[in-house]
Amino acid sequence: MMARIPNQRWRIASSQPEIVEQISLSTGLLPLVSQVIVNRGIENSDLAHIYIDPETEELPSPLEEFPDLAASIQLLEDAIAFKEKIAICGDYDADGMTSTALLLRTLRHLGADVDYAIPSRMKDGYGINQRIVEEFAENGVGIILTVDNGISAYEPVLLAVELGLIVIITDHHDLPEKLPPADAILNPKLLNITSPYRGLAGVGVAYILAIALAKKLNKVKGLTSQLLELFTLGTIADLAPLVGVNRRWLKRGLRQLPNSELPGIQALMTVAGVNEEQKQLQPDDIGFRLGPRINAIGRIGDPQLVIELLTTDETGIALERAMRCEAVNSERQQLCEKIQKEAIELVETKPIPWKELRVLVVVKENWHHGVIGIVASRLVERYGVPVFIGTYEEEEEKDKNKKNKSNQELKIRGSARGIEEFNIFEALNYCQDILGKYGGHKAAGGFSFPAKNLESLEQKLSEFAHQCLEQQHLKPLVKIDALAHLEEINHNLYDQIDSLQPWGIGNSFPVFWTPNVTVKEQKKIGKNQDHLKLVLQEDNSPKEMKAISWRWGEYCPLPSKIDIAYKLQENHWQGVTNIELEIVGVRLSQENKTIAINHQIKTNNNIKKGRFNYNGRTYACSLWQPLNELRIKNEQGKVLAIKKGNRFGLLGTSRNNARKIDITKPPYFHLIKTAISVLQD
Repeated sequence: MMARIPNQRWRIASSQPEIVEQISLSTGLLPLVSQVIVNRGIENSDLAHIYIDPETEELPSPLEEFPDLAASIQLLEDAIAFKEKIAICGDYDADGMTSTALLLRTLRHLGADVDYAIPSRMKDGYGINQRIVEEFAENGVGIILTVDNGISAYEPVLLAVELGLIVIITDHHDLPEKLPPADAILNPKLLNITSPYRGLAGVGVAYILAIALAKKLNKVKGLTSQLLELFTLGTIADLAPLVGVNRRWLKRGLRQLPNSELPGIQALMTVAGVNEEQKQLQPDDIGFRLGPRINAIGRIGDPQLVIELLTTDETGIALERAMRCEAVNSERQQLCEKIQKEAIELVETKPIPWKELRVLVVVKENWHHGVIGIVASRLVERYGVPVFIGTYEEEEEKDKNKKNKSNQELKIRGSARGIEEFNIFEALNYCQDILGKYGGHKAAGGFSFPAKNLESLEQKLSEFAHQCLEQQHLKPLVKIDALAHLEEINHNLYDQIDSLQPWGIGNSFPVFWTPNVTVKEQKKIGKNQDHLKLVLQEDNSPKEMKAISWRWGEYCPLPSKIDIAYKLQENHWQGVTNIELEIVGVRLSQENKTIAINHQIKTNNNIKKGRFNYNGRTYACSLWQPLNELRIKNEQGKVLAIKKGNRFGLLGTSRNNARKIDITKPPYFHLIKTAISVLQD
């Protein structure tokens, strides 16, 4: 059988040895780890110390940052004092559910008369609506407090105000052109882009309001640890960016989570199989084990289950609710596997010409729209192309018996996930004339449209994709931090990386690469033989490393000689802890570090051009014969310009900002030598 490998593109971060050395000397971190920090946008030692220990940064007061926070506190304080009924309007996703639970716990602790409502995913869709507002008014509610929604609900908020209700909006979604007429709005998108609170999810905004209100009423005792744990759970489950206060508070919350006193979180850990040893060894991992179980309910279950789980103080109730969450999560996993398998079969047997379209649109009946977003992400990983996945909406009960109902009256509801060079929200906006509802951001979105517009939507999305994507973009992207040799991988390196947790969006898990690796052993593992277990050895080294690659069983056997990209992971077995590799990228081995020289191009202007790879990075080179000048351009747009016979060259994005460098020093000498050999070939 001929070996094959995943069709990927690698992007290796530029090394910055001077900054790396400065940070290593200042912090005591290994150069490899310092390079990771630099790749996260940390440019000096002072910022590195704050990154390592976020608690050392002096934060501005939330009361100074959020203009309406003081007014919100006063409105709620008055409502509590006068026993006025408060109603929370939450949302059915993980962020909305944890936000609702957090504020319910807080307001009950503070003696408020409080209840909540969550819109139906099937009947209502996202956010507060007219029906909920009218029900609140009929039930004598005085204050509506939205969480994780409301910023775009102009008409429902206007109705509430007209009915005499006070409305406080807490949300984190993008701002509409016209803000709703609420009495107070708390949204980090209203803050300066440099604010440490800017990246908060809905649960983060709820957390700030809850803590500030409890402090004002001098009733913080016994509440702060509970709220921090709910903030941690919600922020992880919502996949919020791990920057600013998110990272600071999450780092604190994850340390606290293993010893949680909340019955709901204790019960979740029990059903997730987290034992006492794991609590001590992997506290940072716990939140990421619990998050999906919360998320599953928001996708295919009843949100009330999570609210009850996270607000009860009864151990028995908590365990029963947690067991139901576990069952729903298992169902969610099975649904994802089934839909993913059907989607891949549809793509490859129909077939769908996604390479020509530069976008993948896949639609099938009887898919659960609560989980198709997860499948969309997996398809992006597999094909490296923007994915729009949909399923036909179930008809209303009153229409199910209509024999003459045509397919053209059906609607398709879907989710979208993008790649780095493609903006999902702009793509949906481009198709607005044939869509119904839609929304989202750069990386993801949701939409619905009449089924009769399916072909038109595919064409419009393809038009948009051709405007921003080239063929070379249509491969899964592997972002790599630095080259590492297998000899460098040890417990010290792992521990230093682990100390920089949490990893996630905005602070991605480090990925290293090693060239010229021999595959000593490989075999498929898992119930469905869909994972790959390996033993690897680098050239000129006796050290062997064990490795795992999830969902790569189809690539077995891999070629015997490969370059690998990987994350580090710990494996605990029978009291022994070993460091292993989690393979995320593979390409054919590139001996001598120079490969795949493209054909040179001669132009009428006496300019020779070529391309080459060196040390895993791609360069363009050109020889300007009239000027007798060689130019080498890297992937970041920096150009090295050298005149023949000169010892010094210029390096920069333009001659105005270029700096003089000695081309006889590494790595420039070998880089220039390779470029010259390409242009003389």
